[in-house]
Amino acid sequence: MMRPRHDETVTDAFYLRLGVNRYQPTEATESPWDTTAQHGGPPTALLAHVIDATLDPSLRLGRISVDFFGPIPRRLFTVEVTTVKPGRSVHLSAARMIVDGRIAVEARTWHLARGARPPVIDEPLPPPPLPDSTEPLIFAGDQEWGYADAIEWRFVSGHFNRPGPAAVWTRVRIPLVAGESVSGQDRALIAADSANGLSAMLPLPEWFSIPPTMTTTFARMPEGEWIHLNCRTRLAADGIGLGHADLADRKGFVGETTQPLLIRRR
Repeated sequence: MMRPRHDETVTDAFYLRLGVNRYQPTEATESPWDTTAQHGGPPTALLAHVIDATLDPSLRLGRISVDFFGPIPRRLFTVEVTTVKPGRSVHLSAARMIVDGRIAVEARTWHLARGARPPVIDEPLPPPPLPDSTEPLIFAGDQEWGYADAIEWRFVSGHFNRPGPAAVWTRVRIPLVAGESVSGQDRALIAADSANGLSAMLPLPEWFSIPPTMTTTFARMPEGEWIHLNCRTRLAADGIGLGHADLADRKGFVGETTQPLLIRRR
């Protein structure tokens, strides 16, 4: 999974901007389930990124809910942004990723106005562990796929190769959009959609764990390069589950993400 593709050009970003609200996804967005589709993390981060650019910087993201209308094609797309509820204190926006004239992903974001600084006590986390070369990073088979190669994974507990809860530090290796700096928000949202895969309760080579939607809520914006995901998946007896992750940086808790899951045999 994590081996670089020596026969292809190294990818410099998840997306290339090709004009106003037109983007080309690169190999770094590649899903583990389908090489022609995108993983859900980069589209989530991009829609939030594009919405942010339309708003006053006094507002910052409080919550994003993203709906995936099936596999996300890894092809040229446009992004449309609309205001649902304007406001100087709270602002609701929507954005759509449109591929070949059809909506592939839709996001709704609540942005909140920054204000007074209440007293805050954070609980710092230990630094990421050293890389572990003793256990190969294989996910749902021994295939190579772009999204995994674009992120550095350092496990504190659990592993891709072992079902069950996992705690892992992640570091995005490349920008979200070519030529643009990558923010803490970008880093968190790129990684957040991995929560269910990191903490899958059943062997992924045998079972699908598909989130049709994801909600991420931020208490504050992440700082630094490393994002920590403390992930757990719970299953119900009717083939549905729930993936959850607490998100943190070195200073402590920053938010959480939840994903309802469709659980099916492969």
